[in-house]
Amino acid sequence: MSTSKTTAARPAPQKGNGRRKLTLPVVLLIVAAGLALISLVRLISGAEDITSVGQVAGALELAVPIGLAGLGGLWAERAGVINIGLEGMMILGTWFGAWAGFQWGPWMGVLFGILGGCIGGLLHAVITVTFGVNHIVSGVAINILAVGVTRYLSNFAFDGVQGGSSKQSPRIDPIDKITIPGLSDWLADLQQHHWFLISDIAGIIGGLITGLSLLTVVALLLIPATWWILWRTPFGLRLRSCGESPVAAETLGVNVYKYKYIAVTVSGGLAGLGGAFLAIVATGIYQEGQTGGRGYIGLAAMIFGNWMPGGMALGAGLFGFTDSLKLRGGAENVHAMLLLLAILLVIAVFWQLYKKKYVSAVIAAAVSALLFTWYFLTDQVPSQFVDAAPYVTTLLVLSLSAQRLRMPKANGVPYRKGEGK
Repeated sequence: MSTSKTTAARPAPQKGNGRRKLTLPVVLLIVAAGLALISLVRLISGAEDITSVGQVAGALELAVPIGLAGLGGLWAERAGVINIGLEGMMILGTWFGAWAGFQWGPWMGVLFGILGGCIGGLLHAVITVTFGVNHIVSGVAINILAVGVTRYLSNFAFDGVQGGSSKQSPRIDPIDKITIPGLSDWLADLQQHHWFLISDIAGIIGGLITGLSLLTVVALLLIPATWWILWRTPFGLRLRSCGESPVAAETLGVNVYKYKYIAVTVSGGLAGLGGAFLAIVATGIYQEGQTGGRGYIGLAAMIFGNWMPGGMALGAGLFGFTDSLKLRGGAENVHAMLLLLAILLVIAVFWQLYKKKYVSAVIAAAVSALLFTWYFLTDQVPSQFVDAAPYVTTLLVLSLSAQRLRMPKANGVPYRKGEGK
């Protein structure tokens, strides 16, 4: 493609947006304010574990498969294909990753997990891109098909094998983990002093460098790699043009079908990698139903992040942190989050008043008052709410962020080859 064509294929800038991009100093200031608020909540509530090394490490481990699924959704939807089938592709990744992992080692399991997800992604591409089937229908069908296929294959691959059954695989050897000696111990000691802000920062950094799986490092590197490929290369520009205006892209010589196929196949591979992570790193075993809806939560993280890698990673981290709360002092930690959410809503009230959105301010104030009342009249939340916390968080985040979202213009729009000629 010539330089003039590449320039012309760039989507036109959005007018009338009225929003300023956040600069690095502003982002750092927001992060610092958030850490200070969390530290304040920790001191008031006495839930010392919410920023501990173990809590942060657990949150990271739970966030990685969600983030990989969200990253997969981003690739597909940036090319204009809605991928509801991320859950099914993750299921294929868990099964194929475990099947290869217990026979030939964990890294071979990772490779086969990616291939399993790619199969699901390729199937989704054939159905939606070539045959023009509704993207939602195809995604739901893949989710159902993946459950049935893995259940059928388990009867032959795992049943009768030592340590396996028709619903789970034998144990898989773990992937090596890294810890920075000395620094990790010092940060853990510093966190246990429970000082304001300092111990919280120590706990967060310590959780990121203690017992870190090598596959986690790979997954984290995929986030900036995706940003660079999609926003800093001609390949990424052509792929994104297929999600913004495939007809215009075709007139400039872009093979829209090819880029959609590549994007959806990569999408499936990333979701499959997330599934392999669950089987190999998180649990060390394949179990039927172990994805637990993380493909859908990954899709929610992608939407929360406004179809951008950085925002998606932030959303995945939020969901992973919420999910990890129930594993360590669950009821007490989630109870402390009620106070955090109530304070955040008070801040939202003042912001809505500043923006002269009085109805939204009244609603936020009423919900905040209810949360404060709930927090001060109880010592802990019901166990059922603790289990539901990640899904409640998903709904709240999506409802609060809906007004600022801007998905690719041609996302989910039917396209037939030759329309641009």
